[in-house]
Amino acid sequence: MTMSPTTETIPSRNTRVLGGITVDDTPLIGRAMELARLHSEPFLFNHAVRSWLFAVRLGQLQGIPFDAEVLAVGALLHDLGLTNAFTGPRRFEIEGADAARTFARKEGLDDRRVQLIWDTVALNSTPSIALYKEADVALCTAGIGLDWGGFQHERIPSSEMKSILAAFPRLDMKNRFTDSVCSIVKTRPETTYDNFARDFGERFVPGYESQSTVDFLMNAPFEE
Repeated sequence: MTMSPTTETIPSRNTRVLGGITVDDTPLIGRAMELARLHSEPFLFNHAVRSWLFAVRLGQLQGIPFDAEVLAVGALLHDLGLTNAFTGPRRFEIEGADAARTFARKEGLDDRRVQLIWDTVALNSTPSIALYKEADVALCTAGIGLDWGGFQHERIPSSEMKSILAAFPRLDMKNRFTDSVCSIVKTRPETTYDNFARDFGERFVPGYESQSTVDFLMNAPFEE
């Protein structure tokens, strides 16, 4: 993972311990957590919190400076597009990114921090890009990837891993997340052809047929 620490940790007057991990505690982070809790099923909320804790810990262990509030908001709200309140006609990551941007703007964040949050949510399932962006985006993506697919699992000490999982259990995460993505495949298949949701459709949804990007090129209205 290549990350350029372009931002610095914003000092916080308060911290709290969640799942054995010390994190910043600001009103903004608290409101982001409540927004995620309000609209997410328990398994998805726990995934969001674990992703945040893993992102924070990866940054701490590697000595990577980051904006604590941007990291928290990006992680906590990264799957809003999978919730009923923020569903829409576009890729769920974009629906979620727009919702997170609206939240951040209402909270008074400047344009740069708002953009980092939007990028984090929009790119959270595209690590081949996100891991090479700003430290806040890359760390958040790494934390999400760790909880989702176990990437960099070995970086987290086993005692901390147990503590995080005990405080925020997975609640049948693998099957529940699969159901969420398959629901999108069934109802909005056109949003899945160029992203990871296609893999779920091809494996779990009978009759799903994805469009090939090769066909777009070959069928383009040009002679050559």
